[in-house]
Amino acid sequence: MSSFIIQGGNSLHGSIKVAGFKNAATPIIAATLLSKEEIVLHNVPLIEDVKKMIQILVSMGSKVTWIDRNSLKIDNADADPNKMDMKLVSAMRSSILLMGALVGRFGKLNTKEPGGCQIGSRSLDSHFIGFKKLGVDVSRNEDDDKSYTLEKKRPAEEEITLSEFSVTGTENMILASVLNQGNVRINIVAAEPSVQDLCWFLESLGAEIEGIGTHSLNIKGVNNLRGGEYYIMPDPIETGTFISLAGATKSEFVIENTAPQFMALEIEKYKEVGLKLDIEYLDLKANPNYKLANIKVNGKVDLKAIKKLHDMPHPGFAADLIQPFTVMMTQAKGTSLIHDWMYDGRLKYVAELQKMGANLVVSDPHRVVVIGPAPLFGKEITSFDLRAGATLIIAALAASGESKVTNIYQVDRGYQELDLRLSNMGAKIKRVED
Repeated sequence: MSSFIIQGGNSLHGSIKVAGFKNAATPIIAATLLSKEEIVLHNVPLIEDVKKMIQILVSMGSKVTWIDRNSLKIDNADADPNKMDMKLVSAMRSSILLMGALVGRFGKLNTKEPGGCQIGSRSLDSHFIGFKKLGVDVSRNEDDDKSYTLEKKRPAEEEITLSEFSVTGTENMILASVLNQGNVRINIVAAEPSVQDLCWFLESLGAEIEGIGTHSLNIKGVNNLRGGEYYIMPDPIETGTFISLAGATKSEFVIENTAPQFMALEIEKYKEVGLKLDIEYLDLKANPNYKLANIKVNGKVDLKAIKKLHDMPHPGFAADLIQPFTVMMTQAKGTSLIHDWMYDGRLKYVAELQKMGANLVVSDPHRVVVIGPAPLFGKEITSFDLRAGATLIIAALAASGESKVTNIYQVDRGYQELDLRLSNMGAKIKRVED
């Protein structure tokens, strides 16, 4: 088990490059299963969740090769879902996306319930309700209540409405529909950047999807998808994490390889509390649907509390940035109310921040009051989930003294070589094996 030893209290400087979007990479890798031709993906983040997804494809007989550090060549011509490694499926949440991709291509599969971060109740009901409307029956296997059989038995309804704005639920419906016969309109779809990137990737292979970026999609089924090359978008959650880092540590640095249009509200909220952001758009054309930019962030300011911040479906404030924003608010003057209504188990990190001296009051399983500024002090703290881990690293870098952040595997799941990239900006951070 890996941990980080961090000497805090130093300002960071220089630049840090944002990696490819974790939340887009895993559904796009799953989506490659819909094509029998060779696909090359660029800007793939080198993270544990991507590695596990690749291992699952390989277990089915797919041929996957790293062309360079962040580019993959994938050939799924010989993929066989009956050979899928169920232990790997059970180990990661993103494996749920294989349901839509595999039933879309093969019409039937047996699979296990996915694992992943323990951040509260994350029901599969929205997925299964949607699959039923697409003509896919889902049954729980009698000998294993965490194993399911999915089978396409009927034509999809012409118009379906999802039960909630579920990101992975939306992605599964898309994956199950693009090779469908006929047209289907899907309402109440999530419009998160990862959903948009998945749709653009599928379009590049020949899928016909209208309404990308809205809450309704029209999908015209095609007989097959071709191969091709695609550049995965930069990670807006990483971008926001680094902005929060600048604010919490009172640092000034440049965040490279960003896509600001996908975090318009988040940028406004960072400015609202006093951060100075200078966005420089680049001439690079990785994708015609958005522009790349560098963001110079100046956190050497007196931060102001935010009256209330809550997460919402896109284009609202991203749920995955609630925790990094919260630790930044421990250094702001005044009282902030942070409301994470999406998940009921994401406040475990609050007790870790309290150990370090943060003045936080938990109102209920979804709300926390932050009173600042409060000096932070180095302690031994634990990463309970991916975003909490990144948040506690920010806290350790902002704190005086030495901290030990344990269970760093959670951070490695979603942030590529975070310790090395932070070290390049002057952070005193060292990986150790316990």
